[in-house]
Amino acid sequence: MTDQAQHARTFHALHAKGDPIVLYNAWDPGSAQAVAKAGAKAIATGSWPVAAAFGFPDGEKIPLDIALDNIRRIVAAVDLPVTMDLESGYGVEPAAVAATVTRAIEAGAIGFNFEDQIIGGSGLYDIPAQVARIKAVRQAVEASGIPAFINARTDIFLKAKPDEHSAALLDAAIERARAYQQAGASGFFAPGLGDEGLIGKLCREVALPVNIIALAHVPPRQRLAELGVARISHGPVPYRKMVAWLEEQARQAISG
Repeated sequence: MTDQAQHARTFHALHAKGDPIVLYNAWDPGSAQAVAKAGAKAIATGSWPVAAAFGFPDGEKIPLDIALDNIRRIVAAVDLPVTMDLESGYGVEPAAVAATVTRAIEAGAIGFNFEDQIIGGSGLYDIPAQVARIKAVRQAVEASGIPAFINARTDIFLKAKPDEHSAALLDAAIERARAYQQAGASGFFAPGLGDEGLIGKLCREVALPVNIIALAHVPPRQRLAELGVARISHGPVPYRKMVAWLEEQARQAISG
């Protein structure tokens, strides 16, 4: 098995603008092995599918201990970099978030999504507050000795419908991206953004590798690459498709 630090370095190198790493999100060891067999270069979990697979709603409702045990099992099941969706860090204060990150790295994760949404609230952390949280995450990463990838996520575009995504909203996202980079982020995740023009400008204006999620309204992989995207993830889509297939197969079997 490749050691954790090497997996982390490999994962960083996979983020290239114009040649995006594709992460087809898994939720447990079995799904991670299936994705690995398909030729994946890395494994990423998504908070929604992991929570659903264990019978919990999304939004840090799955106990952290269960989520971390799941990561340990995934790491043991595949010889690939494994990045974890840590949502908002299972804490509000920087020290609490840093403790969560330390535990995730100890569990074998070489990276994590870290969002600016206030779990249990309706808005986002303001920039100074989120910067302080990211700085604490960076300090925890440095202390661990593992060069983990901090994928700083903004929920700006998830808080508005796609037809409401505007230049002003993009400017607000760019402001956050630049602040998050200064705080120590490794990448910038803008889930929900699907407009080609806005994605292209985000990739041009932000030095960090940009992550876009492949939803129905989002351009195809090749076009995202042309726009400068460095990472394409699939979030809850694989799990939802799998569950829909399973339900239909079960219905056919039960109904005869």
